[in-house]
Amino acid sequence: MWRIWRLYDPLRAMVVQGIFLFALAAMIHLILLSTNKFNWLDGAKGAATAQNAAMPK
Repeated sequence: MWRIWRLYDPLRAMVVQGIFLFALAAMIHLILLSTNKFNWLDGAKGAATAQNAAMPK
């Protein structure tokens, strides 16, 4: 394992990993916001509204 860190700078590797993970998280959130079911900003539309309805008596 120590030979790998002789090839790569640990600080640079962690910065690149952080940038990659942030970009991945942003992409996943934008994909979810583009769907009707998982868009938490505009509110639930369609099938998700029926799930939040009151239980019948």
